[in-house]
Amino acid sequence: MNHTRKPPRLQTWLALVLLLIAVLSLPACSQPEEENVTEITYGLTLVPSGIDPHIHASSELGIPLRSIYDTLVYRDAETLEFVPGLAERWEVSDDGLTYTFYLRDDVTFHDGTPFNADAVRVNIERVLSEDANSLKAAGLLGPVQRVEVVDDTTVRLVLTEPFAPLLDGLSQPYLGMASPTALQRYDTATYQFHQVGTGPYRFVEYVVNDRLVLEANPDYAWAPSVVENQGRPHIDRVVFRFYTDPASRSLAIESGEVDVMGELLPTDARRLRADGVIELEESPIPGQPLGFLLNTNRVPTSSLEVRRALLLATDRQIIVQTLSQGFSPVATGPITSNTLFYEPAVATMYEYDPAQAIALFDQTGWVDSDGDGWRDEGGNPLEIVIVAPPWSMFPEVAELIKNQWESTLNVRVRVLQVASFPMLSDVAASGEYNAIGLNFAGLDPVVMNPAYLTDGARSWSRHADRELDAWLRQAQAAMDPVQRAELYSQIQTRIMEQALVLPIREQVNLNGYQPSLQGLHFDAEGWFPYLTDLKLEP
Repeated sequence: MNHTRKPPRLQTWLALVLLLIAVLSLPACSQPEEENVTEITYGLTLVPSGIDPHIHASSELGIPLRSIYDTLVYRDAETLEFVPGLAERWEVSDDGLTYTFYLRDDVTFHDGTPFNADAVRVNIERVLSEDANSLKAAGLLGPVQRVEVVDDTTVRLVLTEPFAPLLDGLSQPYLGMASPTALQRYDTATYQFHQVGTGPYRFVEYVVNDRLVLEANPDYAWAPSVVENQGRPHIDRVVFRFYTDPASRSLAIESGEVDVMGELLPTDARRLRADGVIELEESPIPGQPLGFLLNTNRVPTSSLEVRRALLLATDRQIIVQTLSQGFSPVATGPITSNTLFYEPAVATMYEYDPAQAIALFDQTGWVDSDGDGWRDEGGNPLEIVIVAPPWSMFPEVAELIKNQWESTLNVRVRVLQVASFPMLSDVAASGEYNAIGLNFAGLDPVVMNPAYLTDGARSWSRHADRELDAWLRQAQAAMDPVQRAELYSQIQTRIMEQALVLPIREQVNLNGYQPSLQGLHFDAEGWFPYLTDLKLEP
């Protein structure tokens, strides 16, 4: 029998092919580069209507976007001073109308586009464009009229009038710098699915109602001084998922399904921390506290005496103790005590006094004329409608207020819960309410303007006060801190004298995180974390 031997070279080639096939058949997870990938899941409590920083306004939005985008300046959370970001330094003209920024020359967008003065121009002009229909970012720019490119690393913002909060606005993630190449490639409807910044994390994907995925920027080398990690992020991938139901939040962090979860219910936060399941980061949020604007154009809150009676009949201490478990301070005015230029004198204006509340309400003529136990007007029942959005425990607060007002003042109260901010805005536009829930974060007291200017975007008290309008505009234009402090003292006092808002509690964001995670800390707004400092310990 004839046996033909294969040439040794052919045998060797076949062996190499078989070895290559075997290697390629191994599971992906066994490959060294995948074995070392670190990933965390971050729980968000609201599903935003969109995630374009220049267009949308959800506070949850800024949590991931703080890491996708860098800003021209940052505010140090400890000192509250502004520090360099993409701008190395800046100058403000004596008249407050020109801001000149001197930019870094070593920054590159995630798509390779160089960062320069023209990129700043494109971003600012996009925000100011009427087509953008910006819900927040445009307001942060105030009276910025135009952008002037001086040279590749120098850019000027020219204002129509002084605007003291401009640097604060530029420090927020809603004014993060996006790649002009990407902005040109994608229209406003689709850019949110293809975002490109310069930050420590790159955008990977956004699946509506499901997840948002970021991955570490390996080339990041221009971190601001507000973070400890000055290089590439420690965590390779961050997956954001949405947990709108408070019960699901506690379950997700307790089971290990997520590594970080914000806005835990106080009872859950206390229990999980006591059991050693989680670490807890308590992050106070400056700005407008959780409270209710009172409609001055609808009976019975059209009466100043009624509005004051409602404030005096509200035992805020009990509400806060019951719902916040000692985590949140009681709110006393239109801004929180940790907001710049807070006026402490307003704290004593409406201390709980049910007897005085009853006396004030009696002065209005609404009494129980038919003996059914409820106030009426000529036999017509009197009803107060409270509108409660779904976040920050507004529904629970509204129910407690309802119980207090009904038992103290003998007035019927109906709580109307809405499911989203657009629905809240629709009810506000209708005017069919007496009290409507609102809280808004912001370190600068200009955060009050949308709610208390007569023509403000959230002027839901429907109160027209031209003197108050003038003070608010003067305060935002005042470059002298002493002058601003005096004006904001007058403003807060006037708002409370007119009983335009029922403040309940200052918000403290309760962030639970796994004990293996370290480095969780937040920016000066108290809401947006610096993900680049996060690290996993074995």
